[in-house]
Amino acid sequence: MLTKSLTRPPRFLAFTLLAPVLLCGCSKDVDLAALTSPRPGPAPAVDAARASSLAAPAVTDVGGTRPPMVPVTFAGESLSLWPFTGAMLDGTPADPVNLVFVGQAEPVAIRDALLSLDGDRTALGFPPVYPFNARWTDAVGDAQTSFSDGDGWSGSTIQLQLGVFEPVRVHLRLFRTGRAFGGWGVWTVGAAHFEVLIPGTADHQVLSWELAEQIVAADLQRSGLLDATHPVEQTTPINDAPTYHQIPDFIYNGLPPDLIGLIGGPAAPVQGGVGIATDGRATILHMAGRAQPAGPRSEHFTIEYAQVVPRPFCSDGPNDWIFVTGPVTFDKSAAVDASGRYTFRASYTGRLTATPVDLTQNPPVPVGTPFEAAVGEDQKGELDARGGSLLVHSRKLVPGNGGSEFQTLTLRVSTDGANRADLETRCR
Repeated sequence: MLTKSLTRPPRFLAFTLLAPVLLCGCSKDVDLAALTSPRPGPAPAVDAARASSLAAPAVTDVGGTRPPMVPVTFAGESLSLWPFTGAMLDGTPADPVNLVFVGQAEPVAIRDALLSLDGDRTALGFPPVYPFNARWTDAVGDAQTSFSDGDGWSGSTIQLQLGVFEPVRVHLRLFRTGRAFGGWGVWTVGAAHFEVLIPGTADHQVLSWELAEQIVAADLQRSGLLDATHPVEQTTPINDAPTYHQIPDFIYNGLPPDLIGLIGGPAAPVQGGVGIATDGRATILHMAGRAQPAGPRSEHFTIEYAQVVPRPFCSDGPNDWIFVTGPVTFDKSAAVDASGRYTFRASYTGRLTATPVDLTQNPPVPVGTPFEAAVGEDQKGELDARGGSLLVHSRKLVPGNGGSEFQTLTLRVSTDGANRADLETRCR
């Protein structure tokens, strides 16, 4: 039985849009007026006593909280899973699960299959333009968590991308479940989305869940590794529909018309956020073969910040925004040894300059003294047929004469059950 992903071709228009793109009138010159609208009320004032009272208590979750589960069935077998991903272990949803893999479907095997493909998707109706003529690679991205009745909590040890970090890409996270399928295979959970880099930042905005789901399904069909008799099926509705999350209007209204047509959105301009369409179902892909192991991969690049953003922590209120500039450097390496054990290390580091701005003026204007902010994160993990682990440590630090404001996160997810999430924020 074929699925929506393999029988409903994506809508493509004239794809001149995805080369020098993109977005929202933003550039390295930073058009502040295009990003924000005037807001009533006085300019924000920095009140040290009030800021001190905003210090959030440390959040620690040991073992994790079991989230709500749903059943997924295929070929007479079933898996109970949380139909979302999360950022920690508390069951707060982040992205919808929209892919499930069964059979010879260990996350490392899915990585091998996708990385083995070339970029020619024209036979499937995709145009020969970026990112649809790109090859899959390992991805730099935020760590996420998943939960199933196999291993319980698992982490996004393997992340893949079609394209590169900017301007747009398909981003896929894979999660080991440890749940057997058919006596010889396994279940693996996936969450994929099509996203755009917000100019002047290192952050992405999701544009489509469905398009990414279609591309992953089409590529695994192209790999020749799907089961010949029962390759694909759809789950029943397992998560939110007809939309999940929104694209903010100030981003949506800057998207090229062809890109809006691709994701099936309403014509711009719009007022208010635009829901990201989803039918709430996941595609199940039955893998019956293995590709040759992929060799070691590495990546190194720098993103230049030049954007107005909300103060990420220790905020003094909804008008507390800052103009951030400076480089953030990313590194990642991944390899699979002779035994099939996958390992990776990833990091980013940056020393940024932040200037408080007044949002009540259009465009916003500086209202305070610039200050430095140090940011960084380290990720490492491993995965094989016996289990896996993911360890993340991130930190954001703002030094000052009166002390320091900081936020740190440590996340450990492992099949040995030693799961722990620690989030601490201190505001001077």
